[in-house]
Amino acid sequence: MLERRFHGRGGQGTVLASISLAKAFFDSGYHVHTFPLFGVERRGAPVEAYLRIAKKNIFLQNNVYKPDHLVILGPKLLHSIDNTIPARGKP
Repeated sequence: MLERRFHGRGGQGTVLASISLAKAFFDSGYHVHTFPLFGVERRGAPVEAYLRIAKKNIFLQNNVYKPDHLVILGPKLLHSIDNTIPARGKP
């Protein structure tokens, strides 16, 4: 299973990006699970979106804490989030 986490600001298309990628993988025969995480729902507020892609059913329903890929939509977000995520399977 591949896990991706998207970081952006409200209005940048963070949720749309995760949904579009999920649809592309679904159309290719994969199982997908995508959902957003909002704080305050307003333009410019921090937004996260999660995407899981697998060849089998996905039963996990929690946030993605150790993603295989991290997508950051904007250079200003590099300093406002923890982007030093350890690789999967390593402490």
